[in-house]
Amino acid sequence: MINKLIMVFVCLLVTQSYAQEGTASPYSFYGIGSLNFKGTVENRSMGGISVYNDSIHLNLRNPAAYGGKNLSVYNNESRPIIYSVGGSHSDIKLTSNSGSDKTSTTTFDYLSFAIPLGKLGVGFGLLPYSSVGYKLENSNSLGNLTQRYRGQGGVNKTYLSFGYQITNELSFGATADYNFGTIENSTVEFLYNTNDELLGYQTREDNRSDLGGLGFNFGAYYTKKISEKLELQTSLTYSPETKLRSRNTRSFSTITLDGLGNENEINTVESDLASVGLETTNLIIPSKFNIGAGIGEPRKWFAGVDFTTQNTSNFSNRLYNYQNVSFENANTLSLGGFYIPKFNAFSGYFKRVVYRGGLRFEKTGLKVNNESIREFGISFGLGLPVGSGKDFFSNANIGFELGKRGTTNQNLIRENFVNLKFSLSLNDRWFQKRKYN
Repeated sequence: MINKLIMVFVCLLVTQSYAQEGTASPYSFYGIGSLNFKGTVENRSMGGISVYNDSIHLNLRNPAAYGGKNLSVYNNESRPIIYSVGGSHSDIKLTSNSGSDKTSTTTFDYLSFAIPLGKLGVGFGLLPYSSVGYKLENSNSLGNLTQRYRGQGGVNKTYLSFGYQITNELSFGATADYNFGTIENSTVEFLYNTNDELLGYQTREDNRSDLGGLGFNFGAYYTKKISEKLELQTSLTYSPETKLRSRNTRSFSTITLDGLGNENEINTVESDLASVGLETTNLIIPSKFNIGAGIGEPRKWFAGVDFTTQNTSNFSNRLYNYQNVSFENANTLSLGGFYIPKFNAFSGYFKRVVYRGGLRFEKTGLKVNNESIREFGISFGLGLPVGSGKDFFSNANIGFELGKRGTTNQNLIRENFVNLKFSLSLNDRWFQKRKYN
């Protein structure tokens, strides 16, 4: 077990250094940034479906998954302890009507644990909730720089989940999470004289929001054998509307630009946000509902579909007034599944590999210049067994996703991305009954 913990924390330390660069999307300019996928590499490799549940993989999207029955392979004494860490790398091509550019990010995705306590299961961990990371510039018809926007940060989530198996077919669960983080952004409006010459002194506006607040998620799972081989799985989750407390600061700086366009700060004046009631504000995080269903042969194959809807039109943030931007209700349709040639094969390693694939179609809820920002992804992945003997449930997971976000209509930006995701899902037994001959 010590070796496994070393592997987990080595991965955590390596990926944590990139955690502040969670996205390079220009669409993270709005709201609290781009919302991160709150699931495992296994989920994402199947199009993002969360309906599938078993005893040897984490499911971060439905707390009811933590409950369950003991495994016969463990003499019906327990289920395994599960601890998992995941990270990802994204290569992104940004395309507009005026040109294109490329960028990339590497991020920490999650660190999670699940501990069985009979039919009750407890889970806890840390994962990013949203990411902000953009560098945008606008120019006029003469090619002169008119605006520059910069942003970084995001919101993280630490959570505690409980799941309980009511019957062999039905489980319920609940998650309480604490969201926290910092979002920083700056804006420069460049001014020119009558000869279209850049003025020597410019003004930059800097904003910082320190966010914090509680959230909840409730879930249910229902499974049913519908024939000798086939099993039906259904899933339901609901997250009620919550509020994030935002403590805000704003300042204005006089700057000059060097020959490379770098900003040199001359002096700074702090804005009195308290006088206008903006020193402390509340961000409304809309409610979310998910339902899913799937069918398969246990330890052989599975195919499922998920539908998620969120009342994003209710999102609000009094600190910012966005021009030509609105929020509409968001939804996501995910389809995916897996196939295992022979999970208990004694020979032929690739017979025990899990082969995953899926599709997702997403309406993000963001509307810019009257264009709905949509996202599409096609994914596939592998679950590679890494254990032996009593640890044969452990696995390394690799996922790939190809997709696009946004459009070039209305002078917007289209993102074409390639995501590479990796995780370790490690299983062990901490509590065993002693036996005497």
